[in-house]
Amino acid sequence: MQRTRAPFRADEVGSLLRPAKIKEARARLEKGEISPDDLRKIEDMEIEKVVHKQASIGMKLATDGEFRRSWWHFDFLAKLTGCELFHPDAGIQFAGVETRHDAVRVIGKLDFPDDHPMLDHFRFLKKCADQAHVTAKMTIPSPAVLHFRGGRKAISKDVYPELDAFYEDLGKTYRKAVKAFYDAGCRYLQFDDTVWAYLCSQDELQKARERGDNPEGLQQIYARIINYALAEKPADMVVTTHVCRGNFRSTWISSGGYEPVAETMLAGTNYDGYFLEYDSDRAGGFEPLRFLPKGNKVVVVGVITSKFGELESKDAVKRRLEEAAKFVPLEQLALSPQCGFASTEEGNILSEEEQWAKLSLAVEIAKEVWGN
Repeated sequence: MQRTRAPFRADEVGSLLRPAKIKEARARLEKGEISPDDLRKIEDMEIEKVVHKQASIGMKLATDGEFRRSWWHFDFLAKLTGCELFHPDAGIQFAGVETRHDAVRVIGKLDFPDDHPMLDHFRFLKKCADQAHVTAKMTIPSPAVLHFRGGRKAISKDVYPELDAFYEDLGKTYRKAVKAFYDAGCRYLQFDDTVWAYLCSQDELQKARERGDNPEGLQQIYARIINYALAEKPADMVVTTHVCRGNFRSTWISSGGYEPVAETMLAGTNYDGYFLEYDSDRAGGFEPLRFLPKGNKVVVVGVITSKFGELESKDAVKRRLEEAAKFVPLEQLALSPQCGFASTEEGNILSEEEQWAKLSLAVEIAKEVWGN
């Protein structure tokens, strides 16, 4: 059957390709030709349009496409109390391409500010979603992301001489964030997380060691932080996570099946749902899904790729769902593209028409597999 509670049978990760009007407005802002308020008005108009577009193709939810962001994670993290955006000598290395030289570091005691700009971003999204009669979905980076990417070197030793105090404040900061979004009207929140996938990648584990970090035991630490953040979540709020393997202009970072983290992630974290990428051989098989507890949790299988425009066949997607159903009951499964379409403002290498075709395909297949 279809679901009336998120995650929905046909769902989406979050980001959407930035419309030309937003890209043009950003360029004009950099040149000083328009004001930040002019940009906001253009973003408002495009977000309202994209929310109604999601509703029109049959989605039961809508995101703001992350249209106001440059990055999927840094825009949120840099506005936490105690954090700042800076520009290191190198960007993030993807397969064959490097990102802009941006990063976030911890320079003070962590906290979630009452005036975090994404609270207002959500309020505007909710207003549009209510008008379109869909559920507003908000996406923020997982707490693990603030620690793993930069590691110990990106956390001030003057502020946090011991990491245990950092981990404690990180959990408190995210618990406060969950409450703040709930109070703003959010009932569908998602923690986007690259780290679970990195912990499955021997290359990424080696990079962590080369940074001077010890990855042993991290998955248990992250699970404790996440569960602390969710411990006071009201019953009518859904919090999911998306496990990403890297998404920058259709490239990727990590390879390796979910087996090393599956038990901790699926059975040991108190999320309501898990968006898992399954669009390539790099993700391995569905066997790790056996750790999903029977009950209300849902795995949203990302077997439709957001990286390229070629449209998958319905039969091929349905076969993949059948394979997953060997390890998880069909009623605990849902379908989505494997990632967002624009984790950074540059976007993936496909057209807007191809993007909407992918999302429409998910809606059509969900109706055929789970009924209207």
